[in-house]
Amino acid sequence: MTRYVGLIGYPLGHSVSPAMQQAAFDYCNLDLHYEAWETETTDLPEILERVRQTSTLGANVTVPHKEVIGSMMDELDDLALEIGAVNTIVNRGGQLVGYNTDAGGFLRALRQEGDFSPAGKRVVLLGAGGVARAASFALARAGVKSLVMTDIITESAQDLVSDLERILVQTQGPPPRSYADAKYVGGISSLEFESLPIPETIALSSDDPQFGEAISGCDLLVNCTPVGMKHSATEGQSTLEAALIPKEALVYDVVYNPLETQLLSDAKKAGARTLGGLAMLVYQGALAFELWTGREAPVDIMFEAAKGAL
Repeated sequence: MTRYVGLIGYPLGHSVSPAMQQAAFDYCNLDLHYEAWETETTDLPEILERVRQTSTLGANVTVPHKEVIGSMMDELDDLALEIGAVNTIVNRGGQLVGYNTDAGGFLRALRQEGDFSPAGKRVVLLGAGGVARAASFALARAGVKSLVMTDIITESAQDLVSDLERILVQTQGPPPRSYADAKYVGGISSLEFESLPIPETIALSSDDPQFGEAISGCDLLVNCTPVGMKHSATEGQSTLEAALIPKEALVYDVVYNPLETQLLSDAKKAGARTLGGLAMLVYQGALAFELWTGREAPVDIMFEAAKGAL
């Protein structure tokens, strides 16, 4: 019997997840079909009833639902609970379990594709939504020196800083035991975690004089917003003025469609190193695949399919 997995979000015109995951299912000879379920917030309860059906294995969750959907789960993985965002759902006998594989995908891409070690580094995050929550928690756990966060809604950045500080103080030592634990921390041992300092965290508005100073002095600049995404109202736009891009930093844009956003194009012209969002997409998708199927994900096949879809 064919079973289903879906992508829950709105809009979904930019997504290559259906092509990527279907290629992985087909390569492994699994009788699974991946579908795009474009869903507005008011329709989330209805689509989650579909996920509960025996014919559905689970789902991915994308913007703008990653934060709100956690309260609709029957159970949360420790990592998803800590981060406060869910991007993967597994149907376990009609009970919906929420996971976060964004953190693992984000950090694996940063280390392997960006050749960047976060420990001791200064980081600026643009955006404070679900992806920013995953990225900030992963970076803090990986030992960054400082995290500066900004968002078009300043209160959102301040809330994220407060949540991050509270959780890190409460959970000094090893991160929670969860499926994605070992993969998202990038192989750091428990002993190393106990010795890692809690990073300095601050929320700044983009017009704060300190923001420009933070940008110019950072080692890693990450766009965690959907600005610049293909088929969106901000297609072709950038979250940052080109003149502000630090040429000594790695500029990491989690947007993967298009492969080169305006931010990355501007960063290259400035002489900065760049990393697009495709690797994060594939690595988080591989973790989700393993949660649904219990099998090792064919990462190379997923990369090939994602690139082909773009």
